[in-house]
Amino acid sequence: MREVAIIGVGAHATGQFTEKALKDLAYTAIWNTLDDAGAEPSDINVAYVGNSLGGLLTGQEGVRGQVVLQHSGITGIPVINVENACASAATALRGAWLEVASGAADVALAVGVEKMFVGDSARTISALSAVSEVDLSEMGMQFTTSYAIHPKINLKGKMAEYGWTSADFAKPAVKNSFNGSLNPLAQHRRPLSIEQVVQSRIVVDPLTLFMCASISDGAAAAIVCPVEMAPRFTSKLPVRIASCVLRSGMYRLPDDGFTDSATVSAQAAYEEAGIGPDDLNAIELHDAMAPAELMLYERLGLCAPGEGPRLIDEGITTLSGRIPVNPSGGLCSRGHPVGATGLLQIAELVWQMRGEAGARQIEKRPKVTMAQNQGGLLLGQDSAVYGVTILKT
Repeated sequence: MREVAIIGVGAHATGQFTEKALKDLAYTAIWNTLDDAGAEPSDINVAYVGNSLGGLLTGQEGVRGQVVLQHSGITGIPVINVENACASAATALRGAWLEVASGAADVALAVGVEKMFVGDSARTISALSAVSEVDLSEMGMQFTTSYAIHPKINLKGKMAEYGWTSADFAKPAVKNSFNGSLNPLAQHRRPLSIEQVVQSRIVVDPLTLFMCASISDGAAAAIVCPVEMAPRFTSKLPVRIASCVLRSGMYRLPDDGFTDSATVSAQAAYEEAGIGPDDLNAIELHDAMAPAELMLYERLGLCAPGEGPRLIDEGITTLSGRIPVNPSGGLCSRGHPVGATGLLQIAELVWQMRGEAGARQIEKRPKVTMAQNQGGLLLGQDSAVYGVTILKT
């Protein structure tokens, strides 16, 4: 396996862009990435295009990647369409990485794009519900509901077990809203207080509106090549992919004692990269609901069970802390265009590692970072897919 570097990243701003089609969102991300990498469309040997909801929301099925890339001037190459819930873009990156690592291609493009604003919010929510096992959709269980009552999450159970409060659940949203206020590509760019988050409209008790990711349009992309080939394209710092892990959720009973899938996928990524959680300098993680960040601190090995709020209280995961988490603003602030989120995380980490993140730049430029992404919901009490990528300079 060849060592692979990311030589270019790019993104479209996240938010509501009712006048733009799927291909328009992708165009901006793709061409920003080509410019960043110093590459031409003719340099691309293969492309993976991640999208989750386009068939249901835009009616375009089967050849979404080909349509998107043709609009961007990239044709005549293998195009692989990737649909894998909220991890569609992370899966696209993994495909591009494997192409280059295996020697099947020298230069590969990964794209993630989602168009969620289609003039009918009920239709969008219905499409999101479909990214779950059908039996759950028929039960009317949407993602917000699942976070509140899901046996593996059980927010009220955490309140009883750990003594967590609604204010604790709000802390990641407050931290990330500050980060997002510094991000020109973020959907929500205003810092929030604990009171504003807690007192916003109840969605599913104890989750409030400002604890939840919004409907979003957006896109992101990355170009990868062998490390030794990177100087042919750009003088920018190449960012190496140290591990790129993908796992599906596992069926289990609530009390069977198995380690959860977020932990399993993170441990596999640590092992592949030859590091541990203490070696990480920054993380972008999947905070579709703000309390999920607190629980992912535990599952990624950053703290002991119940200690998540302390990491924020002590400033450990803030921009100026030892291990900043979600410097982009995360899903609740930067936005969560489902099929693009995994590559939006990667783009943010690459910018941070190069020192190109502007006002939200981490002072001590990170050298080892992680993107953690997951999505979908299975009847067996687990997310459907987990993706973890570790980057090094």
